[in-house]
Amino acid sequence: MTQISLTFPDGNRRDYPRGVTAAEVAQSIAPSLAKAAISASVDGRHWDLQWPIERDAAIAIHTMKDDAPALELIRHDFAHVMARAVQKLWPEVKVTIGPVVENGWYYDFDRDEPFTPEDLGAIEKEMKAIIAERDPVKTEVWDRSRAIDHYVRKNEPFKVELIEAIPGDEPLRMYWHGHWQDLCRGPHLQNTGQLPADAFKLMSVAGAYWRGDHRNKQLQRIYGVAFRNREDLKAHLTMLEEAAKRDHRKLGREMELFHLQEEAPGMVFWHPNGWTIWRALEDYMRRRLRQAGYKEIRTPQVVDRILWERSGHWEAYRENMFIVEVDEEGAKEKRINALKPMNCPCHVQVYNQGLKSYRDLPLRLAEFGSCHRYESSGSMHGLMRVRGFTQDDAHIFCTEDQIETECADFIGLLSSVYRDLGFTKFDVKLSTRPEVRVGSDEVWDKAEAALENAVRKVTNDYVVDPGEGAFYGPKLDFKLTDAIGREWQCGTFQADFNLPMRLGAEYVGEDGAKHRPVMLHRAILGSFERFIGILIENYAGRMPFWLAPRQIVVASIVSDADPYVAEVVARLTAAGLRAEADTRNEKINYKVREHSVGKVPVILAIGMKEVEEQSVSIRRLGETRTETQPLGDAVAALRAEATPPDLR
Repeated sequence: MTQISLTFPDGNRRDYPRGVTAAEVAQSIAPSLAKAAISASVDGRHWDLQWPIERDAAIAIHTMKDDAPALELIRHDFAHVMARAVQKLWPEVKVTIGPVVENGWYYDFDRDEPFTPEDLGAIEKEMKAIIAERDPVKTEVWDRSRAIDHYVRKNEPFKVELIEAIPGDEPLRMYWHGHWQDLCRGPHLQNTGQLPADAFKLMSVAGAYWRGDHRNKQLQRIYGVAFRNREDLKAHLTMLEEAAKRDHRKLGREMELFHLQEEAPGMVFWHPNGWTIWRALEDYMRRRLRQAGYKEIRTPQVVDRILWERSGHWEAYRENMFIVEVDEEGAKEKRINALKPMNCPCHVQVYNQGLKSYRDLPLRLAEFGSCHRYESSGSMHGLMRVRGFTQDDAHIFCTEDQIETECADFIGLLSSVYRDLGFTKFDVKLSTRPEVRVGSDEVWDKAEAALENAVRKVTNDYVVDPGEGAFYGPKLDFKLTDAIGREWQCGTFQADFNLPMRLGAEYVGEDGAKHRPVMLHRAILGSFERFIGILIENYAGRMPFWLAPRQIVVASIVSDADPYVAEVVARLTAAGLRAEADTRNEKINYKVREHSVGKVPVILAIGMKEVEEQSVSIRRLGETRTETQPLGDAVAALRAEATPPDLR
């Protein structure tokens, strides 16, 4: 029998018969490892313990202690067990697909009656019974005709359609969890009893079109979450509860920040309080960009399709663009324009005005550019995903030799901005060249090295994602972590060799010849809408004092204090603070509760004692104690506190 050589993580090698399974490899090392094993990695690919290994390879055996593979298997097996439970309870239900997603899985079902919360409880109970049975998980490889015949006989039309849509004619892998069977690539655990019965929960039911196409039948999608143990599940559910309290849509109503309505789907109606946050954030970003050497520009929102065709966006992005047709006077046909979905091509047009020299580079052009992209109604979510948005967008035109310096400077600026806004932790991902790309390998080598060298000057804690760069250049993505541990991808830095070529951007080099600049796409916040939503949720509505839309409410305790309340508000307003009076005939505790719901950071209570002493009683949001200060001292202290971080 032909032998193969397997290399283990410690560098040791062993020879095995060709076709040995990972389970047999684990058994050859130690019976205890075979008992604990859940899967393997073979040449970096996640490998089922039952799959044969046919060639020399690097191998690692995984147990439940290995976080990433364990969670993938747990969540994948739970999807199958849930589908088995659903068909046990309702045999007429048709199954479709059930992939792993972040923190869990979902499975789509075709059922005439809608699933209810009570149904989810019944499914959970049946799933626990299946886990307790410890049924073996088996796998076989079938040819297509056998698989199709099997699903035709079982009256599972969605599975038949899936198989027929898979390109090629390679055999298909089938899995059994006990008697229940599904088409699946795997890998899976070895028996249902390996699933942690106390570490999962079914969360919700939603509608979903078959294969994501609105022209197809609408199915019911059940979402679940799962973890390695009960403690991790409990921590996740606690985080979800906290996230619900922080939901920016709920806080947006309570704080009177914004609203959305059907007449303008995905477009935000900003109220005075919300627009105050926007303007404070925009003013801050404008100052930071000015200090960093950016020149602010403004470009049109409606642009002829000719530019989008030249840039390549018309072909690649047409379905996401809002089209504007205009009857031009005397024209034989309508002129087709589009609302810009991004600012890049317009920025090249500004660059192209006038001859540029290498001495003009780097040229940093920034715009708070309003963009519009079509998003499906099901994908929109408050401020987090909208159709109309404004980016803190900028493009840097530079030489290849300037990429590293510009990238390093950008990371420094981004880090400083995130710190100012309250985010102390962010992760970096470097995406490198894909198979299909423009530009020479020499230029890609230089660009990738420049980005990586720039990142290393800031941190060694970054991830390389091979092959996931844009076709026009490598990129960095920045994920910040909020107060409850959620990650948000906001910042980006992308090197682009393609657009300057397509749109004719040039500069005259030291050699007197014309060259193409590199175009660096970069953003820190991303969209203002989404970032403000993140800020609201990060701070649970309790915005930093300089960003708070209503900074101070001066509330009277007795009506005789009303004239002094007006005087205090005037002093605060003159000092540049956002202050308002509350002289309603209500008790002070009622006023405090009401303004606390509105997340007002500071309430100044004014009674006759304060009138006589020319002082104020200061009460801060979330605190029960008050502090009395002379009016002049309070105004000076609050003014200093309200100074934006870049001006302190």
